[in-house]
Amino acid sequence: MKQLIKLVRPKQWTKNLFVLLPIFFGGQLLHPDVLIPGIITVLAYCMVASSIYCFNDIHDVADDRRHPVKCHRPIASGAVSMMQAYATMFVLFLLGFGFVALLPFHRYETGAVLLAYWVMNLLYCARLKQYAIVDVCIVAFGFVLRLLAGGVATAVVLSKWIVLMTFLVTLFMSFAKRRDDVVRMNETGEAPRKNTSRYNLTFINQAITITASVTLVCYIMYTVSPEVTKRFGTDSLYLTSILVLVGLLRYIQLTVVDMKSGDPTKILLADRFMQLIVVAWILFFLVIIY
Repeated sequence: MKQLIKLVRPKQWTKNLFVLLPIFFGGQLLHPDVLIPGIITVLAYCMVASSIYCFNDIHDVADDRRHPVKCHRPIASGAVSMMQAYATMFVLFLLGFGFVALLPFHRYETGAVLLAYWVMNLLYCARLKQYAIVDVCIVAFGFVLRLLAGGVATAVVLSKWIVLMTFLVTLFMSFAKRRDDVVRMNETGEAPRKNTSRYNLTFINQAITITASVTLVCYIMYTVSPEVTKRFGTDSLYLTSILVLVGLLRYIQLTVVDMKSGDPTKILLADRFMQLIVVAWILFFLVIIY
């Protein structure tokens, strides 16, 4: 059972909290009739995402066995058989759409977004992650689909700003994660991924710088845009740009100096500095919105 839990990667479920962003920014977090569908959608995404992790480990088992870290994954190490992995994958898939069926409204639209997410990620695992740049864009678009599912399930209209910033910040983190692969390739002479050879440190460092810069500019434009200041009734949002800048710099420091960009979720769960910045940013918005 312990190995099966490891296979579905419950620590990665924190990514699915992006589903709740439309509710948070829409000021609906304290409304049960909106919050409950949002939580149901989060649970649906957790199940479907874990289903995809199973497929990924099944498909990559040969490569994982040659990887210094991934060789300890349940399937690669032999702790979980292929049959068990396939069974777990399909059970999680059914559970995910079972949660969607519990939604009080827009269940078909939400299910369509979730299915698109599942199919896109299966294609990603099977083929598309072999193409440099395409791979990180698909990862970032997966977070946008989480956002869309949350908006559809709760009937909260998404602003163009939240969609754009979600794509940019997750693209930034995806490039940072790829840097870890490039560093490992330079040290061992073997590419962890088939597309790693299409990246190098010069390109990755420039991509990280560009995406971080565009993310910050986009966020500043969001905080000073007339529609946002009118909706929240304040023009003080621009002050949170300082927190965003410090957060981006800290993430770049962890990536370039400490070489800890391999797992973004682990960074956010382990780094106290990043946690402090995120909590301060959330509290600022809570005070303003609620």
